[in-house]
Amino acid sequence: MKNVKLILQTKSPVVYAVEQNTSVLEALQIMMEKNISALLVIDNEKLIGIFTERDYARKIILHGKSSKETPIHEVMTPSPRTISPNETIESCMELMTTHHFRHLPIMDDNKVIGMLSIGDLVKYIIEDQKQTINHLQSYISS
Repeated sequence: MKNVKLILQTKSPVVYAVEQNTSVLEALQIMMEKNISALLVIDNEKLIGIFTERDYARKIILHGKSSKETPIHEVMTPSPRTISPNETIESCMELMTTHHFRHLPIMDDNKVIGMLSIGDLVKYIIEDQKQTINHLQSYISS
């Protein structure tokens, strides 16, 4: 079975993260600059949460909180579900679909080594299908 390692090989190894006392505004600025929709929250090298655009919409905007004054730990999703690099692509798709996740932190030996997004999965599946089609076309042609 195909696993997350295959996707990690095609991605940048950079993982964007903030500390728990970072303001929501600072986190949003990083997300805008990096063109990402989720940030991990890491303190003392330990993953403690994830902050997403969805968290912002539901926990800041709808509650009338100030992005400038609210620390990320107040609105992050604590203890996010994580996956290992050996997790299968299919199980990640099922997990994301079942729980409405768009991002899954990837952990190895209790360290964050990456982040898998729904976009990463879609891109991988499209490329994989293209390769399969090309192989089938070559087989039929020969």
